[in-house]
Amino acid sequence: MKLGMQIDYSGGFKESAARVAAYEKAGLDVAWVAEAYGFDGATFMGYLAATTERVTIASGILPIYTRTPTLLAMTAAGMDALTDGRFILGLGASGPQVIEGFHGVKYDAPLGRTREIIDICRKVWTRERVTYDGRYYHLPLPPEQGTGLGKPLKIIAKPVRERIPIWVASLGPKNVEMTAEVAEGWLPIFFLPERARDVWGADLDAGAAKRSADLGPLEIAAGGLVAIGDDKAGVAEMMRPMAALYIGGMGAKGKNFYNDLMCRYGFEAEAAQIQELYLDGKKDEAAALVPEEFLRLVNLCGPEGFVKERLAAFAEAGVTVLNITPVGGDPLRTIETLKDWTA
Repeated sequence: MKLGMQIDYSGGFKESAARVAAYEKAGLDVAWVAEAYGFDGATFMGYLAATTERVTIASGILPIYTRTPTLLAMTAAGMDALTDGRFILGLGASGPQVIEGFHGVKYDAPLGRTREIIDICRKVWTRERVTYDGRYYHLPLPPEQGTGLGKPLKIIAKPVRERIPIWVASLGPKNVEMTAEVAEGWLPIFFLPERARDVWGADLDAGAAKRSADLGPLEIAAGGLVAIGDDKAGVAEMMRPMAALYIGGMGAKGKNFYNDLMCRYGFEAEAAQIQELYLDGKKDEAAALVPEEFLRLVNLCGPEGFVKERLAAFAEAGVTVLNITPVGGDPLRTIETLKDWTA
């Protein structure tokens, strides 16, 4: 099992890059860079490419609505060239608050758009002239929709790899099925190993049944807070405010993917209460209702024996990249320790 980490992208690029270089030496395998509505992700990933040597640089994630499919392909090809082939293109739909609120783009058909974007990216990387007639994307643009001067083009540069790994952030049944069918990797959130099979097993199996053999087995990146020590079990409580934000505040009633996930995990009553309180502005009360069992099992905080048990549980659930957030101690030592335990 490899080790991954979400990297702070809110600013202080030089300081963050210096930390990533140190994490790389300690054994970190994948550095994930998000993009929400702060600085763009590609700029920072390019900087990390220049300041690291071994660690895989990964977008975690680039939203599918904010770039054309071919620009996503070009960005990935450029990053793959900068890193000498150590890049992962992580894609996700983000949410309507960001996409419609910050970008002014309609949030529609995330599943269909993701599938078509993946098709187009892979066409670009093979340097064929790109033509595509999908439901959502048409290349070139049909004459009646533009000037009529568009023509099929191929990328000028020669990509380092014709098949850059694509990982998809997905939670819903059909989206997870599509991920298991066409992507190299899967980026779930709030991954509870003991219940993951119950929630997503049928979807993963349905996608795997249609999966091309040349993709290889589906990789999975998941994890949580990590704090190792006899006095560290309570550190998982640090996740409460963030969990409440997602479960209660990301979206509206009936349109919150994370709330739906908590219900599928068996926490229906808690999910409903958290959302009710959070949307009513009672954020602290909402956070207090995040189930302790959930916090304990999605994180790796506690005595050495417990953390090793959690490592085994994540591995048993198919996780190939353990995404960690070291807290309550020296992050370099945490990475070194986990690297030793997972070797």
